[in-house]
Amino acid sequence: MTALTEEDTMRWAEIESRQPRLIEFGRRRLLDPGVVLVATIRRDGTPRLSPVEPYVMDGDLWLSMMWGSTKARDLLRDPRILVHSVITSRDGGEGEYKVRGRAEPTDDAAIQRRYADAVADALGWRPVPGHFHLFAVDVTDITVIRYDDATGDQFVARWPDGREFVRRGTSATSVGEPETYHDLLRLSPA
Repeated sequence: MTALTEEDTMRWAEIESRQPRLIEFGRRRLLDPGVVLVATIRRDGTPRLSPVEPYVMDGDLWLSMMWGSTKARDLLRDPRILVHSVITSRDGGEGEYKVRGRAEPTDDAAIQRRYADAVADALGWRPVPGHFHLFAVDVTDITVIRYDDATGDQFVARWPDGREFVRRGTSATSVGEPETYHDLLRLSPA
């Protein structure tokens, strides 16, 4: 299977029904820390990296941003986005979780109110509807990378490619060729 095209994006809930272990790992790496790094494309074509609070509501991964922020303006101009988990240790054992896709803005007042109520209950602060940008992430690709510090092995899972492999550590700074490995991905459709 190849990466999804813009026309083939998927919602968080759809991926969860197909790849529950992959999404559970995403919950731990993206949602539980309470902040993610978001890469957007600046007007001059260079990347912008910004912290954002993620939230899942109604089966979608949502990102809210301050009204008029540069990262929000980036996404309104070019919706391509990379959402990356925060890394808190140098050994990489906790793993990286990367979501590529398109950020779809919504100005729907009812959705913004539901989002504000949900965030107030869950995160303890209340966005003011109509005074923030709200984007649903339509997912085209998820990549998980984690390392085993003791062996130097690198474990990789890619969806929807359906590839999962390990590259055995050969030195402190290199790994070998990919070897088939199964841990996070469901190999057959549900």
